[in-house]
Amino acid sequence: MNRHPWLEPLWQRLTAQPERLPHALLLEGPRGIGKRDFALALAAARLCETPHSDGQACGQCPACHWFAQGSHPDFRLLEPFAGEGEDTEAEEGATRKKREIPIAQVRALADFVNLSSHRAGGRVVVVHPAETLNPAASNALLKTLEEPNPNTYFLLVTHQANFLLPTIKSRCHRISVSQPNADQAGAWLKQQGVNQAELCLALAGGAPLLAREFADVAYLQARQQFLSALAIPQQLNWLALAESGARADLAACFDWLQKWLYDLNSVRLAGRVRYNLDFGSGLQDLAPRVNLMRVQHFARELAQIKRRLQHPLNPQLLMESVLLNYLAAVS
Repeated sequence: MNRHPWLEPLWQRLTAQPERLPHALLLEGPRGIGKRDFALALAAARLCETPHSDGQACGQCPACHWFAQGSHPDFRLLEPFAGEGEDTEAEEGATRKKREIPIAQVRALADFVNLSSHRAGGRVVVVHPAETLNPAASNALLKTLEEPNPNTYFLLVTHQANFLLPTIKSRCHRISVSQPNADQAGAWLKQQGVNQAELCLALAGGAPLLAREFADVAYLQARQQFLSALAIPQQLNWLALAESGARADLAACFDWLQKWLYDLNSVRLAGRVRYNLDFGSGLQDLAPRVNLMRVQHFARELAQIKRRLQHPLNPQLLMESVLLNYLAAVS
């Protein structure tokens, strides 16, 4: 299982005394730093029958083979269901529509945690991301956490702990997982063969797994074209850009625009570019000429719209409206 180098100190701390591992851990931190991979590696280690001295699963015993195949009888992974014909999230940094973990998945744990384990060992449940538990599922999980069964371990992974029930957080041992520093993340991305590692890491806010997702050539080209149009508002063909944005990834366009607005504010107030390192000169040229109050107001409006972006009735009309508001904000 993947154990990313920046999480090695945390791994050593948790596996030094495996018999003292709390029955419920809550791993919280930014998206795209490897929390899901870490939880799965820890689950594999708990189920392994001949673990290594460093606590890592051996990868050779029957339990490890079952785990690798996704068929270990003493393991459950709770993640949001995908719609028909769609794939579930393969990695923590992968982009997908927001979905929920329904109560049916949590109710199915009742027999799992109450029956004897198949290998006379422990049972492990991983919930990712825990904030996608719907209200009914959250309450059902809370009942299980309040009355833990022996040798049953819950590993909850969350990107937004503030969306979890306070009672769930109080039943877990909370661990804040920090993202790596720029040198660690950059070195890892280069090992992964990522070009433009510095730019991708900036776009991802320092999260290396998310940066690896952003390294897709087609993604970077689409972003380049979109931002090149925003950089020269007096020449912006908003109808054409809205049409191309609606045909492409609408969520990605909103993400690019949000980060562009952030950088406009940042350049105007602090003289720094956080996300769009390759558009530094364009931002420096545009920032002094915009109305900062309008830009900040538009950024707040955009954040509200993005929360309702899952099922836009007419993506092109939405993009047209957003781009017209952008022009009004920067004119």
